[in-house]
Amino acid sequence: MADRVAEYTSRIQQQEREVRSLSAEIEKLKNPETAGFSSHLEGLREENAKLKYRLNILKKSLQEESSKCSKNMININERLQETFGDAIRAAYPHLENAPLAVTPNQQPRFGDYQCNSAMAMAQMMKSKGQKVSPREIAENIVKNIPDNEIIEKVEIAGPGFINVHLRKDFVSKLLTSLLVNGVQPAAAGPKKKVVVDFSSPNIAKEMHVGHLRSTIIGDSMCRLFEFLGHEVIRLNHVGDWGTQFGMLIAHLQDTFPDYLTASPPIGDLQAFYKESKKRFDNEEEFKKRAYQCVVKLQSKDPAFIKAWSSICDVSRQEFQKVYDCLDIQLIERGESFYQDMMTEVVKEFEDKGLVQVDEGRRVVFAPGCAVPLTVVKSDGGYTYDTSDLAALRHRLFEEKADIIIYVTDSGQAGHFQIVFAAAQMIGWYDPKVTRVEHAGFGVVLGEDKKKFKTRSGDTVRLMDLLDEGLKRSMDKLKDKERDKVLTPAELEAAQKAVAFGCVKYADLSHNRINDYVFSFDKMLDDRGNTAAYLLYAFTRIRSIARLANIDEASLRKAAGSTEMVLDHEKEWKLGKCILRFPEILQKILEDLLLHTLCDYLYELATTFTEFYDNCYCVEKDRHTGNVVKVNMWRMLLCDATAIVMAKGFDILGIKPVQRM
Repeated sequence: MADRVAEYTSRIQQQEREVRSLSAEIEKLKNPETAGFSSHLEGLREENAKLKYRLNILKKSLQEESSKCSKNMININERLQETFGDAIRAAYPHLENAPLAVTPNQQPRFGDYQCNSAMAMAQMMKSKGQKVSPREIAENIVKNIPDNEIIEKVEIAGPGFINVHLRKDFVSKLLTSLLVNGVQPAAAGPKKKVVVDFSSPNIAKEMHVGHLRSTIIGDSMCRLFEFLGHEVIRLNHVGDWGTQFGMLIAHLQDTFPDYLTASPPIGDLQAFYKESKKRFDNEEEFKKRAYQCVVKLQSKDPAFIKAWSSICDVSRQEFQKVYDCLDIQLIERGESFYQDMMTEVVKEFEDKGLVQVDEGRRVVFAPGCAVPLTVVKSDGGYTYDTSDLAALRHRLFEEKADIIIYVTDSGQAGHFQIVFAAAQMIGWYDPKVTRVEHAGFGVVLGEDKKKFKTRSGDTVRLMDLLDEGLKRSMDKLKDKERDKVLTPAELEAAQKAVAFGCVKYADLSHNRINDYVFSFDKMLDDRGNTAAYLLYAFTRIRSIARLANIDEASLRKAAGSTEMVLDHEKEWKLGKCILRFPEILQKILEDLLLHTLCDYLYELATTFTEFYDNCYCVEKDRHTGNVVKVNMWRMLLCDATAIVMAKGFDILGIKPVQRM
């Protein structure tokens, strides 16, 4: 059937080109001899109308068939855009690239969605010398809406807003599909290979609060791409190479002279780094030896590689503690991985005449960038610019990535802009084909609105922060006397869910581009848009079926046989809210702003509360407390809310618990 749709569409497009060509000819000729043209034109128009009619029937059948066969959720907004896109093309076939705007209606009494294309189309037509009112355009669009399974009715309001009312049976059918098949991604294009570069701490330095944002945001982006069916490579581009290793190895040789035969027991890596830095700054002899160590390391001397490897191993163990707490999976591929590729990168730029010499440095100027990339320093060494170019080249040509996302602080935006521009200049990728993007984020501030630091002015260690979160989470649970009703295992699970969930959600619920204020008091508050509130809401929803003595098997059985009634306005509102999940994910896929998902989950939770306060799910005898009646379709709405919330939590990297 899809082949026939494509065939008819192609024939219509060909005929419309012929119609436009003949119309232009007739306008030129304007004399009696054009009768033949006119007759041919009318014939084409008649044939065109027949084809369009058959095409619309086929499209409707195809949509209905794919809805029945597919387990995927349907993006209602996208489906409406297709419907209105067809209507606009049918009403105004000569208007190329007509604006298409379909959004959820902010005022439910006017409908469920709204098409706002008419106003923008009127402006576009006015610029071409055609004066048509937006309302007239809206009327023409409505007349050309093809038959479909989604729309109950449309109404034109004001200057040309088209209000759309969805069919209840369509929404009910989608909710049933969701309950039977689980939360599945909306059907999308081909599977893509995605590289996400995130976290990226420096070896020999402890992870601090600055690494928190990159780690949490990057992990959530990976989870989103994975849920949508793409192949994701989670890369940790650690700083594991460079001149700082000279001083670290020299200090290691002095402090643990038997490091070649016994693993050096470096207890406090941060202190070890500070000691070596102090010696490097104050002891001239040590400084010389540190430079010699760098040369030996770069020449791959086995003893120095062993020392370097020992320092890296200690760091990895510290990093892994953080990653285990936050449930982060990464493939480490540090700067050292790209060392041998840098020579080839520089040669490629030189062979294409793109390298200039500036005061002994070899630099590359990218189009539109005033600052060059330094690919070789005056002493012959490579730089971060060189390693970032080598990493990008490897991801494009060896990994064959379709999408590459760099998650670092916004301060590096300028650097990546130049790296991407240089890569395009040399022909490594076409931005129309391959998506290469820097997803920057603001800094973490303390409650004084200054950079988040300890009282002594030091950077906050990430493990200290997470330990503090665990302590405060347990205090909060004990304040609510949860320790008296939960088993020790349940209490520990709730403690971790709240502590780590709140830290993640506090970050993700803010627009990543902005700075955000880190406050345990706010993030552990169980009121408002916080993880604590959402986790409590989730456990409450899950408890409804348990209190009604309905098990999972009964819900699954009822899902396939119970009609979702949706007669009450709060049932209808909740049902539509649940089904907006694919739209939300699609938007995040486009702009990589995860706070949209947090806002949606909060809206879903508050919409559920409205529903639960107004619609009895379980009716009990006031005297005995026994269950008298269960409204199964409402229980299924509870279940649909919970499974969408659970998937939203999963994408955010938050682990809910059944009891809290």
